[in-house]
Amino acid sequence: MVALSTLPAGVQPAIQGLSAPEAAARLKQYGPNAAVEERTHPLLALLGKFWAPVPWMLELTIVLELLVGRHTEAFVIAVLLVFNAVLSYFQENRAQKALALLRQRLSIQSRVLRDGRWQLVPARDLVPGDVIHLRMGDIVPADTRVASGQILLDQSALTGESVPVEAGPPQPAYAGTVVKRGEATGQITATGTRTMFGKTAELVRVAKTKSHLETIIFSIVKYLVILDAGLVALILLYAAVAGIAAAEILPFALILLVASIPVALPATFTVATALGALELAHEGVLVTRLAAIEEAASMDVVCSDKTGTITKNELVVAEVYPYGAHTGEDALRLAAMACDESTQDPIDLAILAAVEERKVRPGIDSARRFVPFDPATKRSEAFLEVDGRTVHVVKGAPQVIRALASGAESCLDQDVGRLAAQGCRVLAVAAGEDGTLELAGLVALQDPPREDSARLVRGLRDLGVRVVMVTGDGPVTAAAVASQVGIGDRACPLEALHRDPTARVLEYDVFAGVLPEDKFHLVRAFQQAGHTTGMTGDGVNDAPALKQAEVGIAVASATDVAKAAASLVLTSPGLGNVLAAVRT
Repeated sequence: MVALSTLPAGVQPAIQGLSAPEAAARLKQYGPNAAVEERTHPLLALLGKFWAPVPWMLELTIVLELLVGRHTEAFVIAVLLVFNAVLSYFQENRAQKALALLRQRLSIQSRVLRDGRWQLVPARDLVPGDVIHLRMGDIVPADTRVASGQILLDQSALTGESVPVEAGPPQPAYAGTVVKRGEATGQITATGTRTMFGKTAELVRVAKTKSHLETIIFSIVKYLVILDAGLVALILLYAAVAGIAAAEILPFALILLVASIPVALPATFTVATALGALELAHEGVLVTRLAAIEEAASMDVVCSDKTGTITKNELVVAEVYPYGAHTGEDALRLAAMACDESTQDPIDLAILAAVEERKVRPGIDSARRFVPFDPATKRSEAFLEVDGRTVHVVKGAPQVIRALASGAESCLDQDVGRLAAQGCRVLAVAAGEDGTLELAGLVALQDPPREDSARLVRGLRDLGVRVVMVTGDGPVTAAAVASQVGIGDRACPLEALHRDPTARVLEYDVFAGVLPEDKFHLVRAFQQAGHTTGMTGDGVNDAPALKQAEVGIAVASATDVAKAAASLVLTSPGLGNVLAAVRT
């Protein structure tokens, strides 16, 4: 624990921190701020692979072979048994790797107010009620309610969406999110597995899907054994009627039972799927769970993330809509004047990139003053020198700019609604002199679909696979993008999904505003409805659903956590290689 100086003036908390005894008592009550870690000895984990339906089948065969004196055959079957067990053991280590990567995100130091002093404390020692201070670049260590200050949060680790959100009093800052701008002080409301991020880690730990391949193999063997058990009963009955000694007939009965068990079937499937994995590797698909190859071939539903999977995960200016005497170039130029590249705000960067791409002339002599975007006012401003005159430019939410600008167009709301229905985020721009602002136009930004997304959806549909979109974005934006790529536009209200997910999954094309646990439960709902389900994703938020799905697909840009939880990892952008996995 390291003592720190007091915070800068103006950011002192309005709430008091805990004392050391209080913190110790709460740590004992709530436990450490970390993902639950259940370590099993590697040897016990390996031995556990011999306790399942298919291993039972092989173990029974070994016993029968030994009873009839066929020691060589028993040895060969034992080798096959060990081979399958070792392969399964190494495959399941992926889940532990995913949990380890999740824990690493919380292995940080936090600035905490304890005993009236600011101290550096390991994040795992934080407790509910602690007062912490957050700065640019910090990973939020626990679910926190902001008490003072303003911060811009990158919530992609939690929601999967790339556009940062503002947080000020009394809004929440969730564990695992990253502070992109600003400073704030807040009080911790939840730690460990009770946080939104911790629930994700817990879901990864408990997620498990049943192998269809193992079920098929065991079903085949079950019916063969039942048939042969009947034949053995008939042989024993015949021996009793014919007066043949049991010692003479029993070896033949045991041989018949042994012959009914296809001992090489599991190994044959393993070799066949391994060859399929090599073929897929050449197609840009890395297989981390061999059974996923068979599952992909029978998959009939794919739950696809939106951002970075269906779309490019980059904001671009989709449309500029001018008003009055202004042209589209004028409106875009003015919007760029109210941007600041140093903030690295995605919206500002998209507008500046559009200006450069369209070769729009700057049209200013110098900038006198810039006022960054403020969540309270929902706008940014710039005071510029243009031909010896001071021009005031304002960029922000349309309703805010409309209230500031004179002569705002009566059709503004209609235009904003039209652009929003296309999945765009809309900003208004106004400019003027001497305290008078005039509406210059609207700038619509969008995370556009990938060029191959529509082709992929058609290709999967032709193969009998239905694609649904699952995203943390809003329903209007999600439905617009889904419609553009051919998925459909029937968006499920989140409250309907929570009420009865199993009954609702077949009715909708889009599930919007979902959190990690929603994705996890949605995959389970499809599975309970009898579907072999695939799930695509790229973020930490997708990891539970990726592990629960029969076919978890991590895209090329996925985080290490998502790749560790997935059964297929794509090596090139987009989902084009999924078609190869379904066809193999």
